[in-house]
Amino acid sequence: MDIKPQVEALLFVAEEPLPPKKIAEIIGSDNKEVRRVLLELQQEYAKKEHGLQIVEIAKGYQFSTKPEMAGVVEKMFAGEKSYTLSQAALETLAIIAYRQPVTRIDIEAIRGVKVGAVLETLQKRRLIRSVGRKDAPGRPVLYGTTKEFLRYFGLKDLSELQKLQLPEDK
Repeated sequence: MDIKPQVEALLFVAEEPLPPKKIAEIIGSDNKEVRRVLLELQQEYAKKEHGLQIVEIAKGYQFSTKPEMAGVVEKMFAGEKSYTLSQAALETLAIIAYRQPVTRIDIEAIRGVKVGAVLETLQKRRLIRSVGRKDAPGRPVLYGTTKEFLRYFGLKDLSELQKLQLPEDK
C-alpha cells in the first residue's frame, strides 16, 4: 500500500509537528521511506495551486497555510481573540532563547527589572520550562525554551535563531 496518503492524513490531523520517526511507527514503515514521502509531499504542496504547505518545525512536520494566504485566513478569524506577547515577555524570551539554560537572577541582571510574573506567563503559554537547577547556592531554577517556542516562531530548531553579537562576545 502507498504510504503517501497515510502520511498526508496524519499530518492533517496532527495538532503538533510530527517527527518522521513517529510517523514511521504509526504506519509501520521505515524512517527513510517516510522522509522520502515527506519531501515528495513538500514539493507537491509547494506548487502555486495549493494554499497549504508542509513545513518542518521543531524536528517534526505539519501543514500550514502559505504566507500569501494570510489575508484570506485573517478574514476568517477577524474578531477572534488571540494572544500576543508583551515587549517585556519578548525581551525575556529572547534572553532565555540565546542564553539557555539561564536563571531568573541572570535574566533580571540583563533586563534590570524583576521578571517573576513574565516567567510565569511564558510558562503558562508553554514557551519556556524549567530545565534543571544551577549548581550554586540556593540551587536556582534554570530556564530553557520548549517545542512550543519553536512552533510559535516557526523555527526548525534553535540553530535557526539569528546570530547575535553579545557584549562579552566582542
